[in-house]
Parts: sequence; structure tokens; C-alpha cells
Amino acid sequence: MKKILLCFAVLGLTACSGVGNINDEKVFFAFDSAAISDDSRAELERQSVYMKRNPDINVVLEGHCDERGSTEYNLALGALRAGNAAHVLIAEGIEPERIKTISYGKERPQYPGTGEEVWALNRNSTTKVVEAE
Repeated sequence: MKKILLCFAVLGLTACSGVGNINDEKVFFAFDSAAISDDSRAELERQSVYMKRNPDINVVLEGHCDERGSTEYNLALGALRAGNAAHVLIAEGIEPERIKTISYGKERPQYPGTGEEVWALNRNSTTKVVEAE
């Protein structure tokens, strides 16, 4: 039986419904915000389904920011973004011990360049899959 994935593109990003590997999946944030949008919540709920089906994996949620603002401010904001993403996974039934968070602030931009398009891409929480210990 074939699985059908429904995909759509938004701002050059592709998102698919269905449950595949969640490594490197991202949820995005508005400028100067750590609030979880409806789209981000839906993505995190999809990730929680994957984690429930794969109890042998844990995740690290990396909080990222754009290049504007001080290093200290962006480290704190990145921590809030990763933490808020973790709270959604926990609310969906994922055990807290399976989730770690880290903030890279603006220190490790994932997309090179400057300007609103690049800044919007760098304002994210990225899920990294790790094997359970």
C-alpha cells in the first residue's frame, strides 16, 4: 500500500503532511517572538506523532535567531523558542526526558545573507533526532 504525502510550498519551504523522519524539521517564529503559531503547532504535533511511533529516538531542539540584536538577547530568545517548542511536544504526550533544548541565538545562522527573507528563515527551532541512550 502506498502512502500519499500532501506537500505545499510557502516562502520557498516545503512542508508535507504525513509522518516521515523529523530530523532537521523547523518551526518558524515572527520577529522578536517566541510564540508558537498555528502552523508551527501543527508541525510540532506531527513531530510528536513520529516520536510516539519511534520511542527509540530523542530530540534536541535548537533555538535560532536572526542577526539583529545583541548576542545575549538572541541567546535568551533562542532558548525561549526551543523551550516553547518542547512544551508543545510535552503537551502532546512526549516524555520530557526525551527532549533537550539548546540556544544558538544568532551565533550559528542556518541560512547565509541578510534581509527579511533570510532573517525569517533563521528565526526557527530546528529538531535534531538523536538515538535514545
